[in-house]
Amino acid sequence: MTEDLDGAVIPTGFDVPVEPLRRAAHYTGEPGCIAEARAFAARFVDQLRTEWCAEIDERACGELLLVVSELVTNADRHSNGPYILELEGTDSAVAVSVLDSSVALPRRFPRDPERIGRHGLEIVHALAADVRAERVPVGKRVSAFVLLSR
Repeated sequence: MTEDLDGAVIPTGFDVPVEPLRRAAHYTGEPGCIAEARAFAARFVDQLRTEWCAEIDERACGELLLVVSELVTNADRHSNGPYILELEGTDSAVAVSVLDSSVALPRRFPRDPERIGRHGLEIVHALAADVRAERVPVGKRVSAFVLLSR
């Protein structure tokens, strides 16, 4: 940060970013894409720690990576084509969005501990402050807003 005093620029500390950190990655659906997406998200968290001085503990990081895994897994299973993972974050929250070619919006099933599978969206809703699904011209976008501190 700097202050301007009568034309003199005086440093007052380190610069703080004003725009959220944004990154995106494209996946083909080949084996290993889900692990690649988790690694991409982990690098994103490291960038938030460095560039935003974000204090992200292991619990928050683990929850974010789980949300990424669940959303990417859903895109991998239910679309017939490639998908895109978009991450946008600050020191307090990360928006996770996955775009895929399927127009079918995800369904959230009622809690049922007897059910095998189909708990992904339930997990995302439990971990995220907000979850949205919308159709876009090429398919759909599913987004989750994850708070980094509680």
